[in-house]
Amino acid sequence: MASTTLRRRLHHGDVDGRKNEHMDALGSDSLSEPLLGNYIYDTSPSEKFSQRSHQDPWDDGKKENLHWTFLFSQLIAQWAQWIANIVLGSRSILERLFPFSSFSYGRQDDEKLLKALSPLQQERLHNLKQRLKVPFDGSRYDHQDALRQLWKLSYPNREIPPLKSELWKEMGWQGTDPSTDFRGGGFISLENLIFFAQNYPDSFQNLLHKRDGNRAEWEYPFAVAGINISFMLAQMLDLQAGTPTSKAGTHFLELLANNESAFDDLFCVAFRLMDAQWLAKRASYMDFTAVLKATRAQLELELALEHISSVKDLPAYTMLYR
Repeated sequence: MASTTLRRRLHHGDVDGRKNEHMDALGSDSLSEPLLGNYIYDTSPSEKFSQRSHQDPWDDGKKENLHWTFLFSQLIAQWAQWIANIVLGSRSILERLFPFSSFSYGRQDDEKLLKALSPLQQERLHNLKQRLKVPFDGSRYDHQDALRQLWKLSYPNREIPPLKSELWKEMGWQGTDPSTDFRGGGFISLENLIFFAQNYPDSFQNLLHKRDGNRAEWEYPFAVAGINISFMLAQMLDLQAGTPTSKAGTHFLELLANNESAFDDLFCVAFRLMDAQWLAKRASYMDFTAVLKATRAQLELELALEHISSVKDLPAYTMLYR
């Protein structure tokens, strides 16, 4: 464990602060791509990928079960997509033959469907969008307290460090001051991490301490990965729009009707799925953006499955308990 901790510390030191001052500038309230995708390294490609660990087989049944659960969830989603393509393709043929029939379904019908949101859905969507608008503010006492709460949940037997300390790097912040890592992620990403730690503590701890599988020498930093995932979900669900119009977004509205914390639960599933993708792909730090895109694609497939009325119905949800 000590060597793993040292390895992560060295890695976070590499991506911290001054060494990467030449990275592309980003606005404080918006991001065009995941945070980890913007870092530029001085090392050569051979040096970057020589950091990978040896690829040894997974060594216990628990990890093997996680691997097969991940593969099974992918298979179910791919089958569903294949069937959906057949159905949609058949419908398009019928629409061409009978353009004024009940098979026709266009944008106007979509708009009618979206306007038919229940008062409860409208209220919960409004509340979620308000949360997304709140930037992280290191000068706010409640935001400072939330950071301390995350530390206490992550390391219950350790003293909470000052808000600027080298110790924050152990959690996967890129510098000594976590507030500099939020940028486009906003305060909701910190709320998501706290929710994860409170509601799925075993899975949270497994990801925080990278306990599953054979890890790369250059691991993704845990906390900053969480900010990326929050941002990815907001994009995928089209939550910046007036009313979500993407397929994933409209399906999510159904989940939100049944559970006010659907976004937070989906964050936990996405984080667990991302780590499973990471291990399955034998990824290293520079692969994070590709892994995040694969995670998004898998979530979109699972959200499109029939009979999904809550986040707990998603095939990948079972990973939170393995």
